[in-house]
Amino acid sequence: MRQLARRGLLEYRLARAADASDLVVVEPQTPDYWPRTPKLDDAATVVLSRFAYLRRRGTEMVLESPRVGALLRICDERIAALLTILATPQKISRIRRLDGYPGPALLSLLLDCQILIKVDAAKPDTLRQAEGDDGLVLWDFHDLLFHARSTEGRQASPLGGLYPHTGLIAPLPAIRPAWPGKTIKLPESDPIASPLDQLLHERHSTREFDDQKPITLAELSMFLNSVARVRAKWSSPLEFADDGPDIEYTSRPYPAAGSAYELELYLAVANCAGLTPGFYHYDADAHALAAIDVRPQHVEAMMQSAGFAMDAPSPPQILITIAARFGRISWKYRAIAYALILKDVGVLTQTLYLVATDLGLGGCAIGTANIDLFAKMTGLDFHVEGPVGQFALGRGMESPPAG
Repeated sequence: MRQLARRGLLEYRLARAADASDLVVVEPQTPDYWPRTPKLDDAATVVLSRFAYLRRRGTEMVLESPRVGALLRICDERIAALLTILATPQKISRIRRLDGYPGPALLSLLLDCQILIKVDAAKPDTLRQAEGDDGLVLWDFHDLLFHARSTEGRQASPLGGLYPHTGLIAPLPAIRPAWPGKTIKLPESDPIASPLDQLLHERHSTREFDDQKPITLAELSMFLNSVARVRAKWSSPLEFADDGPDIEYTSRPYPAAGSAYELELYLAVANCAGLTPGFYHYDADAHALAAIDVRPQHVEAMMQSAGFAMDAPSPPQILITIAARFGRISWKYRAIAYALILKDVGVLTQTLYLVATDLGLGGCAIGTANIDLFAKMTGLDFHVEGPVGQFALGRGMESPPAG
């Protein structure tokens, strides 16, 4: 049973003592989740987390939060009424006197998994700040939910190329049907391609790498210098304010929203001539690699996951994790912060592809990343800095001669 629990394969029932009917069923979303019911303080004031939400899943109601390593399947309709009351701060002693009080175990469970949070009753206007650290204060609800539910590590739902609508909806055609009406045929371009045009045509995804001829440290240096190195630094006062702080900016080879350049590169190195295998952070200002002490099995898990995602016969020579310092964007932008980060990831990914092609290297973008594994490797909270993309890099296998 303990082995199953460590892998997140057990569900936990919380039932009413009177009739043994289920109140909630706890479904772990992370392997290391374990339900706990700490002792309640009657004088404490609690409120529903702003990241918590109740939704329909099939014919069930589930209570979730991107902060929590589990979801709660709601089995008693009176709990929904309690959650409505908890939208405003309530003392534990008052909740105990409510009709249909579900018992202390449920409240303890909700507090432990941060569906409920403790607040200062004397400061009702600071609910957002009471949610957690400054990193969480900077997140909007929909952004944190999107980040946690579109990546691996903090949710147990299947994800990736699973073709979930096969047999239900026909696939869309590769080319959009032409609009009706007059068509203006554009003139053909000059057949003599520019270097950029040639590069764009040569770009392709490489999933197999030649481990007999690994990428070299010199090539990796040229690659990182061309894609991400800081070219200039400056600071300027806050816009539209006379008393705001000065904000630091940089310039790098690719464009970024608001010149925030929130993206960082972390390298899991398996096979690079002149570089010891391990896990590194690329210091874009100093143009240097900083070694990070991690468990070898964590690097192996990251590499194996990347190989599986690419449907490749073996892991890449170097796996680049694109991580975001979320506060660089969300400190300025509201409602669109995470969307801007993903746009920046797309721009950087194209840059990675083009520079790899120009250097005669192979690369492949990877659509998944495990945010919980990255947090364990770096010691960074998943909401402070975490993966938003990955890119495999190395020397591609040469195509066999035709014929």
